[in-house]
Amino acid sequence: MPDSTHDLTVSLVLGSGGARGHAHIGVIRAIEERGLEIRNIAGTSMGAVIGGVYAAGYLDTYTEWARELHKNDVVKLLDFSFTRTSLFKGERVFDVLRELIGEKKIEDLPRGFTCVATSIDDQREIWLNKGPLFQAIRASTAVPGIFSPVEIDGRSLVDGGLINPIPVAPTLNDATDLTIAVNLNGFSQGYRAPERRARDAGESSNAGYREKIAGFINDLVASEKTEPGSPDAVELLTKSIDVMQGTIARLKLAAYALDKTVEIPRNACSFFEFYRASEMAELGYERTTQVLDELGL
Repeated sequence: MPDSTHDLTVSLVLGSGGARGHAHIGVIRAIEERGLEIRNIAGTSMGAVIGGVYAAGYLDTYTEWARELHKNDVVKLLDFSFTRTSLFKGERVFDVLRELIGEKKIEDLPRGFTCVATSIDDQREIWLNKGPLFQAIRASTAVPGIFSPVEIDGRSLVDGGLINPIPVAPTLNDATDLTIAVNLNGFSQGYRAPERRARDAGESSNAGYREKIAGFINDLVASEKTEPGSPDAVELLTKSIDVMQGTIARLKLAAYALDKTVEIPRNACSFFEFYRASEMAELGYERTTQVLDELGL
């Protein structure tokens, strides 16, 4: 291992977990502040978004945009598809990112980047490390039933977090000094989310983003009235995803000897709360700082 911290290189594994993925922003900031060089990134779902944007050199641009998102902005980014395969097309948000960052090819990025998606037909994970950046990220984030699948090389690809919510394997052959993984489905015991404050008057309205999404989905699937207090369709879906990904993530982490794992509690925020980017970034920064202190870096 190199003599100084400034000579250390890192492979970074960024996991899936919806809006909690904005914690990855703080993770990267903490690692860079210690003088470590992030040379390679593997990401799945929201980890692919942050990892790809960072690999392209535009994390600051993305962060500035994400921190300005309000609840109603999130609703406006959802482009209803009105098809049998998905509720949303998932194109509008990537159109915004293309405007912010421009079209990029993965093989031309200044850092190594592997984006993980799931092939429905092959029933296996697919590693995307060449071709259009946002097409790959779009595939990795295509939650089945929520966002439309993406066709790449004759395969129908969906969310990589379905079968690999923490993609360590793409980094195993990296010639780096450390491998640090970020698990967005960490245990929530002992963690209490800070009290949230509405960022503007519109956020305290009953017509918030979550109610609109839930209402739309419930109208599609409801055949009878549910009992008071029972979970709505959005809550049931997102909690089911968290349970599945949390279980798979623990199995993946047990299978590999990682230098360190940053654990983000799964109750830090819910799947669709993308307007809480600043809060999640700070949490990621705090948790990563603790991990680096434990490593003596």
